[in-house]
Amino acid sequence: MKIKLFLSALMLTFGALTISYASFPVEKTTTNNVTVVENQEDELSSPATADSGKSQVTALILVALIGGLGIHRFYLGYTWQGIVQLLTLGGCGIWALIDLIRIITGDLQPKNGSYSKTL
Repeated sequence: MKIKLFLSALMLTFGALTISYASFPVEKTTTNNVTVVENQEDELSSPATADSGKSQVTALILVALIGGLGIHRFYLGYTWQGIVQLLTLGGCGIWALIDLIRIITGDLQPKNGSYSKTL
């Protein structure tokens, strides 16, 4: 049972890492039958925009519930540290506890900026 849960969490983690977003030109026809090509970028089309909207509350919930798996590190953009935490089960819980305190105090920020929503 524990192995199935661990493998499910592992597959979910690596599945989330492989998601990519694309921005592409959109053709629009006006009333004069003129085709206009616009480069439409919304919130999900740009990885830089998607990274900037991190919530401190979400990071806190992730570290509190499944901190030993390091999912909060993946969420904050620290992929290699997330992998190490996943393999060591959060440093036997010690690293996850330190991250919990750092997220509460605001010391552990997202890799590419700061939180858009704080406590």
